[in-house]
Amino acid sequence: MRQIVLDTETTGLSADSGDRIIEIGCVELVGRKLTGNNKHFYLNPERDSHEDALKVHGISNEFLKDKPKFAAVADELLDYLQGAEIIIHNAPFDVSFLNKELELIGREPIRHCVAKITDSLMMAKEMFPGKRNSLDALCDRLEVDNSGRTLHGALLDAELLADVYINLTRGQNSLMIDVGSSSQEGSDSVPQIDLSGFELPLLAANEQELADHEKLLVDIDKSSKGKTVWRVLNA
Repeated sequence: MRQIVLDTETTGLSADSGDRIIEIGCVELVGRKLTGNNKHFYLNPERDSHEDALKVHGISNEFLKDKPKFAAVADELLDYLQGAEIIIHNAPFDVSFLNKELELIGREPIRHCVAKITDSLMMAKEMFPGKRNSLDALCDRLEVDNSGRTLHGALLDAELLADVYINLTRGQNSLMIDVGSSSQEGSDSVPQIDLSGFELPLLAANEQELADHEKLLVDIDKSSKGKTVWRVLNA
């Protein structure tokens, strides 16, 4: 499945109060690898940004005046996102803005276009409970270089989040495997095999495995009386 790491910048904090999207950045992953097939839009929000928002993203109202409105890029964006898993840090925030923009032009919410929405912030909180899990904090913790991030920018943040997501889900910190026992007496060093040059295959589940998986999810859902997290999120 294609994965799209997505980020937005906005005029403020509340779509329901009239704030709008001013920038959208998308980075594509296929087989957990960056493809370079990215999307980036600056948008005319038809209103000014709040002062506090300007301090975060640094995108002036004047700069956005000649940019397209959301309606002009909606089809291109939705075609790009179609059928993909969308990965967003603090997904409820960005999804609320995307849904509001779609509502204003008479379109269905974003979940009708994509296969799945994954919140990387929730993933990080489960992996690092009690710690700071902002994008900057995760970059520091997972050794992702964010030295070029002086202000928030949708495409830059999406690129950083793609690296963070890969590190969050890789399951190990290194492709170096020890050979032999590290407890051997008299051994000055332990030989290693470097697997970084190997092309690791991506194995997809077959139809029977997918059917068995879905049956298991249904059984778990029944036993929890419909309170499983995935059913609640899909609803």
